[in-house]
Amino acid sequence: MNLPENALQLRIYVGESDRWNHRPLYEAIVLEARTQRLAGATVLKCPMGFGASSHVHTAKILQLSGDLPMLVEIIDVREKIEAFLPLLKEMIGGGLITLQEVKVVHYGPGKEASHSSDEG
Repeated sequence: MNLPENALQLRIYVGESDRWNHRPLYEAIVLEARTQRLAGATVLKCPMGFGASSHVHTAKILQLSGDLPMLVEIIDVREKIEAFLPLLKEMIGGGLITLQEVKVVHYGPGKEASHSSDEG
């Protein structure tokens, strides 16, 4: 799959304890993005943050939270991201979704993935 230079970055901010169909929400988003054949998705576990409720979630030992912020990033062409948004809005209760135009400088499989395809 190729990505054009001009693409969209979708950022989804949810809580670690958020669920969708008995699975962590961040995991469900990534799996659904893969099913929809989006270019890729990355999940980042954030050590601290707060959102609309202003409740601070932190990984500090004295203030340990069981619901750390999770960030899912997806980059693809506008059409595919916009087609994914209705399902995403259905999946997310609380949280934040943002879109930003990005310039793709490089996109391709890692060396191990490209070598393994040469062997077979």
